[in-house]
Amino acid sequence: MTTQFNILKKSRELILKAIDGLTLKQLHKIPDGFKNNIAWNVAHLVVTQQLLHYKLSGLNCLCPEELIETHRKGTTPTTTFTQEEFDEVLELFSGLPETLQEDYEAGIFENYNEYPTSTGFVIDSIENAIPFNNYHEGIHYGTILGLKKLV
Repeated sequence: MTTQFNILKKSRELILKAIDGLTLKQLHKIPDGFKNNIAWNVAHLVVTQQLLHYKLSGLNCLCPEELIETHRKGTTPTTTFTQEEFDEVLELFSGLPETLQEDYEAGIFENYNEYPTSTGFVIDSIENAIPFNNYHEGIHYGTILGLKKLV
């Protein structure tokens, strides 16, 4: 599993590097042909990781419920973050992969509620959820890079 945690951490580093220096206006711009923005994608990755790993394991998520409600699958941007709010999202984005690894190594993921993903893959354990989340993060990294070219 160490490799999977390293992939998640590297993915997050790449995204942070890609968005470094962008203004709040750029982070929130929705270019023609897109239904979301960079800020939404970053928050969505925080939320999805928490839902796939913690919520489906019957544990409490480590991010605010309001963030979950506004950035879960099926949502689109409805508000904009202040700089302070986006900094809080970035703090979660940066720190939660390490927390996940620590929690996994501590053995807190004892149960898992099976989840059929929109890709048709059924996640039935934390050991399947972690690599699936990495796949999901890769998709959104590509989206963020595409958005960056247009903002």
